[in-house]
Amino acid sequence: MKSIIVAIIIGAIAGWLTGIIMKSKGGLLRNIIVGILGGFIGSFVLGLFGITGSGLIGTILVAVFGGCILVFIVDKLF
Repeated sequence: MKSIIVAIIIGAIAGWLTGIIMKSKGGLLRNIIVGILGGFIGSFVLGLFGITGSGLIGTILVAVFGGCILVFIVDKLF
């Protein structure tokens, strides 16, 4: 249960930072979703290059990177 709460908090922070970087609007739920999905995307993409994020800051940075990719793709599609 604790890990789910931590993932939600990290997702919210990463989604909020992604919103600032990409200048996109959204509420808390959107930020959490973008942050969590961004974590998966960022881990996959950076993993292809052998880069991993460790610790709290590394995890947030990977999620923000993936979140930016996600927002960029969604903006181009819609």
